[in-house]
Amino acid sequence: MATKAILRIATRSSRLALWQAEHVQSRLGQLHPALKFELVPITTTGDKIVDRPLAKIGGKGLFIKELEQALFDERADLAVHSMKDMPVKIPDGLHIPVILEREDPRDAVISNAGVSFAELEPNAIIGTSSLRRRSQMLAQRNDLTVSDLRGNVTTRLEKLRHGEFDAIVLAAAGLKRLGFGDQISSVFAAAELIPAVGQGAIGIECRSADALTHALIEPLHDRTTGLCIEAERAMSEILEGGCDLPLAAHATVEQGDLRLAGLVASADGLKIVRREISGSPNDGVELGQQLGRELLAGGAREILDDLRKAEN
Repeated sequence: MATKAILRIATRSSRLALWQAEHVQSRLGQLHPALKFELVPITTTGDKIVDRPLAKIGGKGLFIKELEQALFDERADLAVHSMKDMPVKIPDGLHIPVILEREDPRDAVISNAGVSFAELEPNAIIGTSSLRRRSQMLAQRNDLTVSDLRGNVTTRLEKLRHGEFDAIVLAAAGLKRLGFGDQISSVFAAAELIPAVGQGAIGIECRSADALTHALIEPLHDRTTGLCIEAERAMSEILEGGCDLPLAAHATVEQGDLRLAGLVASADGLKIVRREISGSPNDGVELGQQLGRELLAGGAREILDDLRKAEN
């Protein structure tokens, strides 16, 4: 079979995104020692606009479209993404055939005092860019002030150290990948603060018709992670959700069963609809769709309608 001499990898230019792209490059290099690689760093619209909440400017899809355009233009053969940034709808002509084994999907607290979320002083200021985190934290502690926090991981940590916040919440996976795991003050259990759809997982996107690239990257696919991410994304699709809405999903495979927890909340945390479902891992998409419908029937539809009205 014909092969490629060089594989071009599109990535955001942030430190974490480059780490992920270099990780994929390293894994592929081990599999294909003769293959050469070229990183194609791209500064996306989402990276350029750092002074406004993501929900107000179009959501995390703003981190994706320029990478996908590089694939369409054949300036890159594949794009490496954080799956939590990926919209549910993938453009025609592209697909995500490979998802790597998931890192820790949980959310982590870093506080200046080194204390856990439960130990923060009343009226402490906690920073996050996520409505999902905001709503679930306020549901547990409405005595805290949750303020918007944008920027890459390093910028967010600097804002914390400069005293703009008493604590910040970030994905544990990103902190660990960048070597900041020792700064984590506490970690939310996934059942305590349900993660974002796809959190902790790296996906590889390529052109659907590019069989050569598909064959090269396919050995990196982790089947269990892929089944879990499919279930989470299926739930999100039913809810017509994106990363800019306060919805959460977390799937695991335990003792042969896929277990999926889902949540939709109002931004202030006063209304929360939460459901769980389990079944065969091979039925993950159907389970996700069913859970999405159960959430809608249980009150999520009204919450989401109110949120969308507020945005317009």
